[in-house]
Amino acid sequence: MWAALLAQAVHAEKIGDIASIVGVRSNQLIGYGLVIGLNGTGDKTSSKFTMQSIANMLEGVNVKVSPDSIKSKNVAAVVVTADLPPFARQGDKLDIKISSIGDAKSLESGILVMTPLTAVDGNIYAIAQGAVTTGSSSNLLSANIAQGAVVEREVAYNLSQQQDLTLSLKSANFQNAIKIQHVLNETFGQESAVAIDSRTIKLRLPENLTPVEFVALVQEVQFDYSTSSKIIIDEKSGTIVAGVDVPVRPVVVTSGDITLKITNEPLLDEKNAQKLDASTSFDPNTTTISASEPNTTISNVVKALQKMGASPKNMISILEAMRQSGAISTPIEIL
Repeated sequence: MWAALLAQAVHAEKIGDIASIVGVRSNQLIGYGLVIGLNGTGDKTSSKFTMQSIANMLEGVNVKVSPDSIKSKNVAAVVVTADLPPFARQGDKLDIKISSIGDAKSLESGILVMTPLTAVDGNIYAIAQGAVTTGSSSNLLSANIAQGAVVEREVAYNLSQQQDLTLSLKSANFQNAIKIQHVLNETFGQESAVAIDSRTIKLRLPENLTPVEFVALVQEVQFDYSTSSKIIIDEKSGTIVAGVDVPVRPVVVTSGDITLKITNEPLLDEKNAQKLDASTSFDPNTTTISASEPNTTISNVVKALQKMGASPKNMISILEAMRQSGAISTPIEIL
């Protein structure tokens, strides 16, 4: 029965693609270490913390030396980071990233000495060590080690013993939360899912399924996903991303030598008007957009501005001014 129900949702999103199980997540790890074996491209002796770290490392192997007497330029102090995936077990390997924090010139061909990696709770979860690789990047102060850390401690989370699970949507949306509640109750029986808020859905485990089986089935359930309209603007590159159906209310906008009028009334000179799409036309002589449909869209406005020769900077200013005036109700996000 469940397989048939899962197959009915065509042209939809899988729950597993837009939501995660609370508690099943990765954890960030960080550590401070030394990269040795550099060909004179390491930290200078003025980096006191590097010299002190070298002295501490040597003391760990019964070699006592004052940090002030160390003159090596073949060592660099680095920060090591990694992601500990959910259900990682002792002995698993992790990829690590390494970044210089001193005044080294390059980490190329260096070797990271044993570095403990801790989580936010202060416990050590992995040990990193190995030959670093800078790859083809021009930045020689960042490096990687594939499979360069070994998991030493596991994060305690026993999914198989859970009776109640919680779904967390990656983007808060009341419609999607309710839709997921309905589709899961139809698939697994009433009271299998209850939406708590716009992001959280509580799940109750069916009697004839294990938690792992239940999660696997839930992630494959499909439903009609609702998205929220948003305009994304990258000021550096001049890139504008928006849905083609984002409406724009009638307005007149002036920016520099560009004046744009948006109206729902027909153009007086339809003969010379340029068609932007099936429902709108643009008069380049009067800089007016006329829409035969109830609303002009952002797509029409951007096309008209391009035909008028507006620069990306001008278009961004005009869209922001239109939002502030109320002509656009869709949120604008500036990158």
